[in-house]
Amino acid sequence: MELIDGKAISAEIKDELKLKVEKLKSEGKEGCLAVIQVGNDPASSIYVKNKKKACEYIGIGSVSYELSENTSEEKLLGVIDDLNKNPDITGILVQLPLPSSICEDNIIKAISPEKDVDGFHPVNVGNLCGGRDCFVSCTPAGVIELLKRSNVDISGKSCVVIGRSNIVGKPMALLMLKENATVTICHSKTPNLKEVASKADILIVAMGKPKFVGAEYVKKGAVVIDVGIHRDENNKMCGDVDFEAVKDIASKITPVPGGVGPMTIAMLMKNCVKAIENK
Repeated sequence: MELIDGKAISAEIKDELKLKVEKLKSEGKEGCLAVIQVGNDPASSIYVKNKKKACEYIGIGSVSYELSENTSEEKLLGVIDDLNKNPDITGILVQLPLPSSICEDNIIKAISPEKDVDGFHPVNVGNLCGGRDCFVSCTPAGVIELLKRSNVDISGKSCVVIGRSNIVGKPMALLMLKENATVTICHSKTPNLKEVASKADILIVAMGKPKFVGAEYVKKGAVVIDVGIHRDENNKMCGDVDFEAVKDIASKITPVPGGVGPMTIAMLMKNCVKAIENK
């Protein structure tokens, strides 16, 4: 079994981007990421801090808007509108989840597709479906990089994605199709989940249930990518896959933490650099 090291791969990507940013600066192209956080959810605050740190590392500017928990949807839309019109801002990111009083969908749709570095806007999602160039949702894009840079051949392989969220499951399936995998999407209503999963050459798990996927879900020699992140009963970090039960069956597997997580921010930076290039 080989561990797929997301930390090392994401560091590699950030170093490549750093050089790209230097080159863009020499051509007079600069950019800035605006990060908006509503409320002070501790997990969101950590993510926002890490995003700012990554911007600093690769050499692009970042500004953050920390809005109070009771900010109205109207006020948030006003902030986004100002950022859309500001030519110095090349990327806009609204940290999810938002308070229940704000409609997430309205906020995602308000961000200009050219500045939507999260890849959630319907225009970018539609372009992904149509196989056109666009900003791709960062976590699934990160999984593709993990596979490619770990020398996993995707073409012709049977891939099972467990999970169908708009942020991970659906775009993940589309990206694997684009790489010529044969893709099956499973979810909570799939009756014979174990049976389907155990036929996969590449198993990607993004279902949001701690340690749900055990040995009987995994084919001998399969590549297992665990997108989940939770705290177990001992407050230790774990994923959707029961790592101890699966590690000796899989040929390659991502750990939690240190697998998919670091890749999400690396791919966000990749989208930020792409936005500067497109400017």
